[in-house]
Amino acid sequence: MEKLVREESRNRTAVQEFILEGFPAVQHLGSVLLLVHLLAYLASITGSTLIITITWVDHRLHTPMYFLLTSFSFLECCFISTVIPKLLFIFLSGRQKISFAACFTQSFVFLFLGATIFFLMAVLSLDRYLAICKPLHYPTIMNLRVCFLLVTVCSVLGFFFMVIPVIMLSQLSFCGPHVIPHFFCDIGALIHLSCSDTRSTEMMAFGFTSLIILSSLIITIIAYSNIAVTITRLPSAKERQKAFSTCSSHLIVLSLMYGSCVFIYVKPRQRSRLDSNREATLVNTVVTPLLNPVIYTLRNKQVHQALREALSRLKLQK
Repeated sequence: MEKLVREESRNRTAVQEFILEGFPAVQHLGSVLLLVHLLAYLASITGSTLIITITWVDHRLHTPMYFLLTSFSFLECCFISTVIPKLLFIFLSGRQKISFAACFTQSFVFLFLGATIFFLMAVLSLDRYLAICKPLHYPTIMNLRVCFLLVTVCSVLGFFFMVIPVIMLSQLSFCGPHVIPHFFCDIGALIHLSCSDTRSTEMMAFGFTSLIILSSLIITIIAYSNIAVTITRLPSAKERQKAFSTCSSHLIVLSLMYGSCVFIYVKPRQRSRLDSNREATLVNTVVTPLLNPVIYTLRNKQVHQALREALSRLKLQK
């Protein structure tokens, strides 16, 4: 009896590392995929870093909106860096193995930063709502201290909501198979690999991810609905057209981000549609991080002016 228990214990902890399957259907295009993902990653990091730098050096951009956008850009840099460098390494070397500890660390950091970004997206929507719909009250409600507090609360909530499912997941047994049908350690794929009873972990992950995504989505929809109503009441047709152009760009990115995450996470059975989750995750880790710096900040006239002045100062120094 004791021998059987020891053997069962060894079998239940047999998996010491996982293999990231990546994109088996297009594995022959490894060099092309490496180049595409590398360029997208560098462009996203460059755009976000540029936003952070310009906001930091130009005192005119030391406002609540730009503080929130800078925080958002920093989180996005960290978010994509938890996944894309490992994916690039797989394309480059062909080594798809990842240790048990590294896998769960990647899963937690990805979920924690993703949850924090969703909470911050809701805060950004509320900030725009106050600025456009309540301009007289905006200076008294939003200041740098309030913004810092809001970003801190978003981070704490993101950590709290995501640490519990990952801890529960790490307590499960993994006795094989050890191939993850994804390009990173996604919680749904890991749940699928466990040989334990995963119902409680699966429902906990579903409940927390659904709460985060849907609560942020509802706040964003309410905020932008009020913004749309306010814009329609603007007296100038030129002002209405400009405002709708800006909002429509925001809504395209929001639709991509929320749509892909609802498709991936807002479903009680994580075992379903694992293959299609790969393509949907690429939207969040490659497409939206590439668009966000351009749409949220780099199209802004204040940022354009700050960039021109910074470039002029650099030319003068040379």
